[in-house]
Amino acid sequence: MKKQIRLLVNSEEYDLQLEPNRLLLQALRDDIGLTGTKEGCSIGVCGACSVIIDGRVVSSCLTLAVACQGKHIETIEGLAKDGKLHPLQQAFIEYGGFQCGICTPGQIMAAKALLDENPKPTEDEVKEWMSGNLCRCTGYYKILESVMAVVNNKISPDFQFRKREQQARIQSLDVYKSVAKTE
Repeated sequence: MKKQIRLLVNSEEYDLQLEPNRLLLQALRDDIGLTGTKEGCSIGVCGACSVIIDGRVVSSCLTLAVACQGKHIETIEGLAKDGKLHPLQQAFIEYGGFQCGICTPGQIMAAKALLDENPKPTEDEVKEWMSGNLCRCTGYYKILESVMAVVNNKISPDFQFRKREQQARIQSLDVYKSVAKTE
């Protein structure tokens, strides 16, 4: 039997009817439409689904949505403010802290939780904190470099994220469809 719950995600309230066993990851992606949080391992070891709940990094693939009622949930979509990327998002772009992008939202959310708790960590502290987030592509150096760029205030103050609309040809339909629209 579904339960009526209210989730506070990125400072917005969402009223949802959910099964009691619905995972937060599913609620975020499928019910609310915030698809930035990724599903990796589904058993809480890879960190791809990391979100911040009341200041703590949590694996959303292990967390029941109903258990989050009354708590503040932060996802990757909530980091940018007024059209300006969060410094960690900017640093991951500037310093190449991502490749395929599956783990990137979880990496950024884990790094944010660290910097919220300790704004000036050492490289060793960053490595230890981030050890719960796995990446199959980067070798971790660029992730560490991205986080340390924020710690050491080495991100460009004039950074402009390239915004454009792209068209992709859908072969089977022989039509063009907008696939990425940013302003």
